[in-house]
Amino acid sequence: MEELPLPSLSRRRLIAGALLLAVALVLGLRHLGGGRRAPTVAPVRVVRAAKPASARQLVVDVVGAVRRPGLYRLPEGSRIADAVARAGGATRQAQLDLVNLAAPLADGEQVAVPRRGAAGALGASAPAAGGSPAAPLDLNTATAAELDALPGIGPATAQRILDYRQAHGPFHSVEELDAVPGIGPSRIAQLRGLVIP
Repeated sequence: MEELPLPSLSRRRLIAGALLLAVALVLGLRHLGGGRRAPTVAPVRVVRAAKPASARQLVVDVVGAVRRPGLYRLPEGSRIADAVARAGGATRQAQLDLVNLAAPLADGEQVAVPRRGAAGALGASAPAAGGSPAAPLDLNTATAAELDALPGIGPATAQRILDYRQAHGPFHSVEELDAVPGIGPSRIAQLRGLVIP
């Protein structure tokens, strides 16, 4: 029996092995999607929408001739009429002609609705509705307590008004209040008609 030469047998084995390897590769690539990589899907991130910022609330104290006196939260931009309505409205004894129902509210303000016959007890410097004096307050003679009774003016701002008046002399117009730290155009608009120079 004649033996095949070694180089010829090895070549056949190499060819057969290469064919098997090629078939395995083709089958493997088909199995994996034809050689294309599956697209990677980024993980989904759930983003919750931020809650809308709630409108700024003012806290006011409604006292006097109203049905339900007390502390009330009202949206910024509310008027004294809104505070009186929130307190159940004025009673029959209320003297609403002494109240400026159209005046804007300030945070921390006290809205006082006077009773009939009590107007004489208010006096020129005592606060009427919304901390407003019954008669316009003179900026050049007002005390810290009288200024503090104005809507939106607290003790610190009242003192700054006095300090400004002492350093710069008397006020010549209500608009000069704009030079006092802590008082801007909106506060001046709120004080117009309540103070005079």
